[in-house]
Amino acid sequence: MAEQDDRILHRIAEMAHEERELRDALSAGRIGSAQERARLGKLERELDQCWDLLRQRRARTEFGQDPDGARVRPASVVERYRS
Repeated sequence: MAEQDDRILHRIAEMAHEERELRDALSAGRIGSAQERARLGKLERELDQCWDLLRQRRARTEFGQDPDGARVRPASVVERYRS
């Protein structure tokens, strides 16, 4: 696995941990402000973008292309994949 892929996976792990902490805090009523909910939404979008970038890199590698040609897509594009 490429060093860049390792960095992306590390960032995903960090964000997933933060997401779990925020969700736990929201569920427990420790946080509830609109600002914290906005942070959770932003974090979810960033996670989606990281996963998308990693999938792009892996696909490019699989098909003999340079994985460094993969680019972070706008959240608005990545969010449509869920539909």
